[in-house]
Parts: sequence; C-alpha cells; structure tokens
Amino acid sequence: MLGVIVNCITVILGSLAGLLFKKAIPENISDTAMKGIGLCVIYIAISGMVNGGNILILIASILVGVIIGSLIDIDSKLNTLGDYVQKRLSEDNSVSLSVGFVTGSLLFCTGAMTIVGSINSGISEDHTLIFAKSALDFMSSMMLSVTLGFGVLLSSVFVFVFQGSIVILASYLEPVLNEAVIGEITLCGSVIILALGLNLMSITKIKVANFMPAIFLSPIFYYLSEWISALI
Repeated sequence: MLGVIVNCITVILGSLAGLLFKKAIPENISDTAMKGIGLCVIYIAISGMVNGGNILILIASILVGVIIGSLIDIDSKLNTLGDYVQKRLSEDNSVSLSVGFVTGSLLFCTGAMTIVGSINSGISEDHTLIFAKSALDFMSSMMLSVTLGFGVLLSSVFVFVFQGSIVILASYLEPVLNEAVIGEITLCGSVIILALGLNLMSITKIKVANFMPAIFLSPIFYYLSEWISALI
C-alpha cells in the first residue's frame, strides 16, 4: 500500500498548492489552463489505447457498464456526496465542490498507470509506476484545484479507496490477471479517460462516472470470449 499512500499525499499537496495560488490567477488564465489539462488528458487517453485490444470486448464492457452505471446513477451519487460535503464545509458556491471531487476522482483513478501500477503493487510490491503517476498527479491536482477548488483535494480519499482496493484484489487475483486481461482493462480505462478529457475541454457533458463499471466488466468479457472461442 506504500505506493497508494504516496499517491494520496501528492494529490493532497498538489491540491493545497493550487488552492494557495488560486486567487492570484485571473479567471481567463485558469479557464485556459483547464483546456490545457483537457488536451493533456486526451493525449494520456490516446497513449493508453496505442496497444489496442479486442474491440468487441471493449464495446460490450462500455455498453453494459454504462447501463449498470446509469441504473445505479454513480455520477449523481458522487455529485450528491460532493454537494453534501460542500454544505458541511460552507465552501464558496462559485465552483461546485462536487465537480472538483468527481473530476479529480476520475482523472486520478481510471488511467492505465492507475490500473497497471496498482496491480504491480499488489502482485510484486513494485511501486515504480505508482510513484511516477504520483509525480504527474501532483501537477494535475495543482492545476485542477486552481480552477475546480477544494473538491480536488477530497478526491484523494477516493484515490485511496479505489487504488487500495485494486492493490488488495490484485494480490488475490494474480493467477487470472495476465497481460491480455490487463490490456483490456487499460483500453477500457483509456476510453473513459478520453471522455473526461472531452468534458474538460467543454466539448461534451458526458456523465463519465457512470462508465466506471466497464473497467471491472472487461476481464469478465475477456474470459467469456476465451470460453466461447474454446467451444467453437
């Protein structure tokens, strides 16, 4: 769990740094910075798609995942949680705390480095990738908190729970987490990251959190496709 703890600390420190300089940065510059972050997120997403994967598994995972996510309405629940915390903290309503919380949680938790790094931490206690991700998250959280406020800092809690869960599960699921399965999970996470980047660019208003179940469905569909292939 060392890598996860370090990652959470860097998100907190980056967010605090962003909040410290928030009032000193004009709104037009912060808006432009947000677009810049969006472009970088899109690049990260495309980089995660380079190795490709099974397109049918991706489609099935995304479609079934978003149906489940929409029925549960994950996005709404995360926003409700953020709004509740905002009321408790009497946060400035100029920027919804829930927006920063949801955006930060998705950005820090659905990328290839998150998934592969957490799996490596759980299986072999190799934290190298998570440490590299932590450095990137420090910069991202600092820039995000300038525009989205305190909610970005709170996303560190989600980072701990989500990545910590993957680390623990990976140690038990090592026999089934082969390279192909990790590739499918990475591809699915990268598509979700792409949607987040488009939102940050104000191109779309996709409820990205509702796609989260797709990440967990991709290994299931992978082994289902392997089973069907063996029967044919």
